[in-house]
Amino acid sequence: MSIPEPTQTPDGPTYEGRLLDRVDEEVVDQGAAFDIRTLMSRRGVLGLAGIGLGAVVLAACAPADSGATPNPTPASTSAAPGGGSVSVGEIPDETAGPYPGDGSNGPDVLEDSGIVRQDIRSSIDGGETADGVPLSFELQIVDLANGGVPFAGVAVYAWHCTAQGEYSMYSAGLEDVTYLRGVQVADADGMVSFTSIFPGCYSGRWPHIHFEVYPDVGSIADSTTAVATSQLALPEAACTAVYARSAYDGSARNLSQTTLAGDNVFGDDAGALQVATVTGDVSTGYTATLVVGVDTSTTPAAGAAPGGGQGGPGGGGQPPAN
Repeated sequence: MSIPEPTQTPDGPTYEGRLLDRVDEEVVDQGAAFDIRTLMSRRGVLGLAGIGLGAVVLAACAPADSGATPNPTPASTSAAPGGGSVSVGEIPDETAGPYPGDGSNGPDVLEDSGIVRQDIRSSIDGGETADGVPLSFELQIVDLANGGVPFAGVAVYAWHCTAQGEYSMYSAGLEDVTYLRGVQVADADGMVSFTSIFPGCYSGRWPHIHFEVYPDVGSIADSTTAVATSQLALPEAACTAVYARSAYDGSARNLSQTTLAGDNVFGDDAGALQVATVTGDVSTGYTATLVVGVDTSTTPAAGAAPGGGQGGPGGGGQPPAN
């Protein structure tokens, strides 16, 4: 029997759409955990269990001219001010990718003074600013280990690529740039928000935003303390509208060559708990919102940055570089 070969993707080598746990070893040597995930998606099991527990997936419909796109998360996804609980599934663990900037794969922006900021469009030192369609994104962190109450006080580190699909701190010419990266601390309702730009779509990946959740802001200096690592997916309608702009040259082509269901991160369930609700338009900008369920009683199973992997729309899928 021949040994299966992994597929190289922008976020690392995969087999049957799953990122390898041990990037330097063959598919057959990935270990029991990887084998089990190959046979049955953990998310799929949770989904079945959720049906038994009465979890309901809400498919909200918005008027066509509003620009709103549904976020297929379970019902009751807004924590009430003052500590009310909500019902939401645990956010899937995902890779931090090759360009985290958290010290796990080279540079560490989390050591920089000024990283705790709401507006991430410019470098921390006030230098270069990223261009693109305005995007504000909001995450509501929910503490599943304590009955679904707002997870006040946790620190969320978020980062994403430029309109051209490049990553600050890693891509050629951007090694000394720190834009599109920042940390916010959740308020009493578990909310964090960032002012940014709409990320581009690079070859091999669905448009996304990375984030890590830390117990508190004092923990961000050590990436291994993250209690959750995942990604937010942007809905197709908003992406299509944004990528018609010249600043996003190549993104429309890359988007047409991938799907949520075929993405190596969101493909297990088409991002059921990760597709954000988006409102707005290209002229005035967009707002994306997502409820993020974090369960500190489980052991995080992601976050390691796989080696290799390039991405980006402009140069045949190669702009981001180590």
